Amino acid sequence: MNTLLRITVALLGVFFVVSGLRWLFEPNNVAEALGMLLLNGLGRSTQVGDFAAFFLTLGTCVLLGLMTSKRTWYYPSIMLLGFAAAGRLIAWLVHDAALATNLIVFEMVVAALFMFASRRLAKA
Repeated sequence: MNTLLRITVALLGVFFVVSGLRWLFEPNNVAEALGMLLLNGLGRSTQVGDFAAFFLTLGTCVLLGLMTSKRTWYYPSIMLLGFAAAGRLIAWLVHDAALATNLIVFEMVVAALFMFASRRLAKA
């Protein structure tokens, strides 16, 4: 069970790191995959920098949690995913955004998986 959990968490960590790198090296493709347009000017700088930072931090922290067996490394990833899901709900409720149910569910399931992994795989 722990081996399957470790492999799943590692694959998700790598997925998020690769997503962050894609924001740095092919932002148009990754923006399109997420259903957004790549902005221009200062907006593009913010979009690329912030999304790269989000995904690189998320993936790196999970991988550090796996490598060090320290529970605290999982928490930033759990928080990023939870806040992203909450932000999507607020955007839908307050700002007339589309309800991104599939993305919210993915973020919450992965956050729950990381929480479980932090308890099951980490020592402290």
